[in-house]
Amino acid sequence: MSIVRGIAIAGLVAMGIAIGYAFLAGDFGREGAVIGGLPWGIVSLVDLYTGFILFSMWVVYRERSRPLAALWVVLTMVLGNFTVAAYVLWTTYSSGGDPRRFFLGAHA
Repeated sequence: MSIVRGIAIAGLVAMGIAIGYAFLAGDFGREGAVIGGLPWGIVSLVDLYTGFILFSMWVVYRERSRPLAALWVVLTMVLGNFTVAAYVLWTTYSSGGDPRRFFLGAHA
């Protein structure tokens, strides 16, 4: 689990820096319109949200609390892989290092 934890922490830091930079230096509305108007921009968004939906299915399956699962899903859709990294990090601790509990959560 320490390797998973390390990767999750690196993801949190990298995404936190990238999101912070984008908010400070970019224009979400104007640049988002450009990305949404490009064929590969559309492919990238479809790819990204397909991954978010698949990840969210895992969260909903493994969480005992539906409100908590819903919160994680909403955060994933808004903050993207920053939330994915946070959730993976959180589950490494809540599973006590047990891979079965990490993957299956309430169903382990």
